[in-house]
Amino acid sequence: MKKKAISGSRRAYILAMRILMGAAAVITAALVLFLIAYVLVKGLPNVSWMLLSTAPSYLSDRIGILPDLLNTLYIVIATLLIVLPLGVGAAIYLTEYATNRRVIGVIEYAAETLSGIPSIIYGLVGMLFFCQFLNMKTSLLAGALTLVIMNLPTIMRTTQESLKTVPQSYREGAFGLGAGKWRTIRTVVLPSCVDGVVTGCILSVGRILGESAALLFTAGSAHMLYGFWEGLHNAGATLTVALYFYAKESSDTGLVFAIAAILMLLTMLINLAAALVGSYFRRKQQ
Repeated sequence: MKKKAISGSRRAYILAMRILMGAAAVITAALVLFLIAYVLVKGLPNVSWMLLSTAPSYLSDRIGILPDLLNTLYIVIATLLIVLPLGVGAAIYLTEYATNRRVIGVIEYAAETLSGIPSIIYGLVGMLFFCQFLNMKTSLLAGALTLVIMNLPTIMRTTQESLKTVPQSYREGAFGLGAGKWRTIRTVVLPSCVDGVVTGCILSVGRILGESAALLFTAGSAHMLYGFWEGLHNAGATLTVALYFYAKESSDTGLVFAIAAILMLLTMLINLAAALVGSYFRRKQQ
C-alpha cells in the first residue's frame, strides 16, 4: 500500500513548528544558564570561610550566615520528614484503595486549588493557627508545618500521577503469585513509581528553599545558633529570609549575591542527592 504524499503546505507547517520548538528550547536553556552563571559569577568571589562558619555580630561588625544555613537545613529536613509520608500515603490511598470517584475528584480539585494559593496567605494562616492557637510561637517548627501544608498537594499529585502509570498487569501478576494488597503496593507498585516521588521531592525542596513570605510570619528572622531539636522550637531566619533582609537593609551587593550563590548551590546539591536516591532505588529494583 502506497503512503500518501505530504503536501507542500504541510511540510512547511511541520518545518516551522520544529523551528519554533527548537528556538523555544534554546531560549529557555539560555535563560536558565545565564541566570545560574550570572549569580555564581557575581556571588562566588564574595564567599569566604568566615561568612560560612560564623554567626553575625553587630558588636564586632561581623557578618556570617552559619545560623541561617543551619536553619535552612533544619526546616528542609523537618518539612520533608512530615510531608513525604503524608503525601505518598494520601496518593496511595486515593489511587489504590479509594473507590468513590466523586470523593476522589473533590480531593484532587482541593489539592490543585491549594497549589495556587499565594504563599503569604499560608503564612498568615500558619501564624494564626500554629503560632497563636497551638501556642508554638514564632519557631522553625511552625514554619515547617506551614510548609508541609504548602507542599502536600505537590507531593500527593506527582506521586498519584506516577502511580497511575504503573501497568495494571504488574498488580495482577503479584496477586496471581499470592501477594496481598499492601505487599503488592510495597514491593511492586512503589518501586515502579520512584521517579514521581523524587520529582515531587525536588519540587518541594525548591519551594522550601525559595520561600520567604510564609516564613516571615511563622519562623521569624533571628540569627542564633542552635542544635536541630532546640532550633525547631526557636525562631530563626533561613537563607532566603536573610537574603531578603540583607538586600533590603545592606548596601553590600556582594554579600547579597554571595548568599544567592550559596542558596543556588544548596538547591543543586539537595536535588542531586534526591536524584541519586531515586537512581539507587531503580537499580535495586532491577
